[in-house]
Amino acid sequence: MTLPVSDPAAWATAMNNLGMAPLGIAGQPILPDFDPALGMMTGIPPITPMMPGLGIVPPPIPPDMPVAKEIIHCKSCTLFPPNPNLPPPATRERPPGCKTVFVGGLPENGTEQIIVEVFEQCGEIIAIRKSKKNFCHIRFAEEYMVDKALYLSGYRIRLGSSTDKKDTGRLHVDFAQARDDLYEWECKQRMLAREERHRRRMEEERMRPPSPPPVVHYSDHECSIVAEKLKDDSKFSEAVQTLLTWIERGEVNRRSANHFYSMIQSANSHVRRLVNEKATHEKEMEEAKEKFKQALSGILIQFEQIVAVYHSASKQKAWDHFTKAQRKNISVWCKQAEEIRNIHNDELMGIRREEEMEMSDDEIEEATETKETEESALVSQAEALKEENDSLRWQLDAYRNEVELLKQEQGKAHREDDPNKEQQLKLLQQALQGMQQHLLKVQEEYKKKEAELDRIKDDNLQVEQLLENFHEKQENCGSRLCASSQEGEQPLEKTAVSNPVKSEREALLVGIISTFLHVHPFGASIEYICSYLNRLDNKISTSDVESLMSRLQHTFRQEMTGVGASLEKRWKFCGFEGLKLT
Repeated sequence: MTLPVSDPAAWATAMNNLGMAPLGIAGQPILPDFDPALGMMTGIPPITPMMPGLGIVPPPIPPDMPVAKEIIHCKSCTLFPPNPNLPPPATRERPPGCKTVFVGGLPENGTEQIIVEVFEQCGEIIAIRKSKKNFCHIRFAEEYMVDKALYLSGYRIRLGSSTDKKDTGRLHVDFAQARDDLYEWECKQRMLAREERHRRRMEEERMRPPSPPPVVHYSDHECSIVAEKLKDDSKFSEAVQTLLTWIERGEVNRRSANHFYSMIQSANSHVRRLVNEKATHEKEMEEAKEKFKQALSGILIQFEQIVAVYHSASKQKAWDHFTKAQRKNISVWCKQAEEIRNIHNDELMGIRREEEMEMSDDEIEEATETKETEESALVSQAEALKEENDSLRWQLDAYRNEVELLKQEQGKAHREDDPNKEQQLKLLQQALQGMQQHLLKVQEEYKKKEAELDRIKDDNLQVEQLLENFHEKQENCGSRLCASSQEGEQPLEKTAVSNPVKSEREALLVGIISTFLHVHPFGASIEYICSYLNRLDNKISTSDVESLMSRLQHTFRQEMTGVGASLEKRWKFCGFEGLKLT
């Protein structure tokens, strides 16, 4: 507080901005009743500009409001603010990562110490490059310090209390483009890019599924472990993958060939297990299909009942008693129920068509199914005709009721003495004639429908007779087949003590297997034969088929085919040769 005070008002304003009570030369307050929250200049709100020792940026000011800056006193100089009504000083575009400012308009007698004293309040200064032509470049430590330095642009500087031209100047602060700033900014951007790539790589690695463990190298110990795993169903997949990797690596040689052959043989033993598993899964699928079909048919029956309720409610006998809104709701519900029923019916028919395509070998079943569909179509037509007849009857009843009402009204009209009695009688007679004609038409339609119903009943009787004749023909054919089989077996019974074919089912199996092996002249394995038979009947087992074929030695013969690893047992049909021997 030992500095000379040339302007007590300006000194008090500066001390107010620093948050200290203004003091005189002797340490006494200049204004005893001074309020720090109020500014010294009238009409200007209190602003906290950048003062020595205050490392803060002034608060944001609306663009339409002129900025009122305060006088800044330094140790060797004084900064006077520009006119607040003037436009703000122009600046160039800010370069990326700018930390350097250009300062022009310095006094001719200004030194580097004075520049440091003025701009040190904005932040840490790294370097100053001063020119002889009254300008310099200042590089700060951080980017935000440049914004503080730009706040001083437009201030008029005066060294001490001198009024000499060489001791005064108007500061112009602007962004400057420096190589060091651009290099540091590029390094920072590269560092951020590396961090982003590292983050993305870590995220991808986290989301990537784990890689499979590496396959161990071949050794006698590992070979024994893999051989044991191949015998275990739960560890079979892992062991097979290891075996495949070893073979592809070329681990098979003359010394290890026997070990590899035993492991391949163990893998081959799982073929039958897989076939049986497939058969069980197919059986489960068929059961699930059957269960779904039964449930769907039950749902369809309930839909049919609901639709029948809607149809019965839509008939004339009950329809007249409902209101208009109730009739509308019933018709909408009926339409929705019919659409859902048709969808379910199409789905059920599609399932049945698939089953018919799978079982297309059996022609008799196809014929019966087509006849059943024809019968169902005829029955549906008969039901539709019955419903139409019922509706016509109800219409007749309604018309009769209306005629009776008209007659009653006519009788009342006769009793009353009205002047327009003759006209009313004529109108009533015309109405009665029209009703009688309509009744005649309805009776004719009713007779036609009854004739059609009788004709459909006759058609149904004819279809039933055809079905009975067809069943009788089937029974006659079955009896003839049994008689022919008995005649053929009589000479065989004389030569053989016991019949190898014990039932009609086994005879059918023998015929099917003979036909199958006749198509395969080079023979077929028992698994291949059973897979074909399982398509016809899932209950056929491999052991039963093999025992049946082994009993018929003159019909089927088992041979060993192949060499080495491809050695296989195959069954062949030898019925033509066995006929000569027997």
